[in-house]
Amino acid sequence: MVKKIDGTLFADMIISGANNLCNQKSIVDNLNVFPVPDGDTGTNMSLTISAAVKEIAANREKSVLDISKIMASATLRGARGNSGVILSQLMRGINKGLTGADADFEGVAAAFKSAADTAYRAVMKPTEGTILTVARETAEAAEKYAKDGLDAVEFFEKIVNSANESLAKTQFILPQLKQAGVVDAGGKGLVCILEGALAFLKTGEIVALDERETPLKTQSTPKDVQADIKFQYCTEFLINKKAKNVDVFKFKSTIEYYGDCMLVIDDDDVVKVHIHTNTPNLVIGEALRLGELINIKIDNMRYQHDEKVITKEDKKNAEKEIGFVCVAAGAGIKKTFFDLGVDHIIEGGQTMNPSTEDILSAIDLVNAKNVFVFPNNKNIILAAEQAKELSDRNVIVIPTKSIPQAVSALLAYDEDLPVEDNEDVMCEVIDGVKSVQITTAVRDTNLDGNDIKTGDILGIVDGKIKIVGKKDEDVLISSLAEIVDSDTGIITVFCGEEVPDKAGEKLKAKLEKKFSDCDVTVMRGEQPIYSYIASAE
Repeated sequence: MVKKIDGTLFADMIISGANNLCNQKSIVDNLNVFPVPDGDTGTNMSLTISAAVKEIAANREKSVLDISKIMASATLRGARGNSGVILSQLMRGINKGLTGADADFEGVAAAFKSAADTAYRAVMKPTEGTILTVARETAEAAEKYAKDGLDAVEFFEKIVNSANESLAKTQFILPQLKQAGVVDAGGKGLVCILEGALAFLKTGEIVALDERETPLKTQSTPKDVQADIKFQYCTEFLINKKAKNVDVFKFKSTIEYYGDCMLVIDDDDVVKVHIHTNTPNLVIGEALRLGELINIKIDNMRYQHDEKVITKEDKKNAEKEIGFVCVAAGAGIKKTFFDLGVDHIIEGGQTMNPSTEDILSAIDLVNAKNVFVFPNNKNIILAAEQAKELSDRNVIVIPTKSIPQAVSALLAYDEDLPVEDNEDVMCEVIDGVKSVQITTAVRDTNLDGNDIKTGDILGIVDGKIKIVGKKDEDVLISSLAEIVDSDTGIITVFCGEEVPDKAGEKLKAKLEKKFSDCDVTVMRGEQPIYSYIASAE
C-alpha cells in the first residue's frame, strides 16, 4: 500500500495528467459557452501544463518539492490564456504548500488547499462555478479524506470523485452554463489532469499521449526580418543552481558581452537563459560556474530568418524611451499597428493565445526603457500581467480587449507626456471604444436569449452576442446600429481574410448611406476567424 508520494511517483502522475488533458483538449474546448471558434480553454491549459512535462521527465529522481518547483516555474512561463494562468497559479500554490522530500496525504491536502488559495488570490474578481470552485472543493475533499487510512489509489479516487461532483455542480451555479447545458471548461480541464494522475496510480502506466492532439506552439513575429545575422547561434538552456546564493547578476553581466537578445530569468533553484551569440561555448562555460545545465538548445539562425537581431552596440546607441508590443493576427491589421509605431507583434489572438513567455520574449526584443503591451483579447490580459511581473523592464499593460481599442490607444499616445499620464489617457480612451466582431457559430446553443445554430452569423457587440443572422454584411450593419449614436463620428472596419477585395468598396458605400453622419473607413485586415472587426467612436 502506497502511503506517501515521492518525487518519481509525483512526476509520473503529473506527466500522466498532462497527457490525459492533451488527449481531451478538444472536448474541453467544446465546452466553451461562447459558440464562436475560439476553442481555447482546453488548448491553453494543455499548452500550459505541457510546458512543464519535458523538464519534469528529465528530473524524475528529484524530491516532490523539487518537482513541484520545476512544475510551478515552467507553467508560470508557459501559461496561455486566463485558464492557463489560473492553472499556473494552482501549480504555484502546490509548490508553496509542499514542505518535504515526500508528501503524505495530509501534505497532499495542504498542497491542494494552498493551490486553491493561491489561484483565488490571483484573480481580481473570483467567480464561483468555475475552475476555482472545483479546485477549492477538491482541496476540501482532500482534507476530509487525508486521515482515513486509505492507500494512494483509494485516496485519489475519493479526490477525483469529489472533483467530478464539483464540476457537475458548476452547470447550476453559473446561469450561462445552465443555459448552454454544459459544465465549466476550466474545471473540466482540471478534472482531466486529476483523472490522468489517478490512471497512473491504478495501472502504473503513464497515459499515452495521442500525437494528433499535441498542441502547436505560437510564434512571435518581428516587424523587420533581417538576413544579415550579427550573432549566429540562438542559445537556450536551464541552469539547476548548485547553491541558492550563486551570483546570477554577475553571470548576466558577463554574458551580455557575448551577444544580444539576452534573457536571464532567476527563479529560485533554476535560471533560464536565452541569448543570441557567436560563442555559445563561452556562454555555457560561464553558466557551468552556477550549476548543472539541462535542456540545452542551440540553433543556427543563418537558416532561420524569423528573428529581429539587434546587436549590443545597436541597443546602446538606439535605445528608445518608449516601445510598443501588441498581439495581432492578419497582415492588414499587423501593417496598421506597425504604421502606428508598434515595435513588435506577437502572432496570436482568439484561437492562438500567446504564452507568458512569448510575451516576455517580445518585451525583451523591444529596444526601449518602457514597454507598453496591448493584449487585444480578454483571454490574454492575465498572461500579459504575469509577463510584466517577470520582466526587468518597466512594462505597462493596457488592458485592451479588441483590435479597435488598441488602435485608439496608440492614436492617443502623446510623446510629450510622462509614461504614467499616457497610461491614464490610453485606459480612458479604450473605455470609450465600442467594438463589433462578426464570426460564424461553431455549435448549437441558446445564449442571452438567442437561439443559435451552427453556421449562423454572429454579431458580437462589446463582448456580447447581440445579432444573429445569415449574412455577414447584414449582421455587421445591424451590429453597428447597436453602437452608433448621435455622438459617433468615425466608423472603422477591418475585412477578414475570406472577404473578397472588391467587397470592401461596396460595403463602404452601404455604411456611408446607412450612417450618413459618420466618416467611414474600410480596410483589409486579413484576420482569421472574424469576417469583420469594426469600431465606432
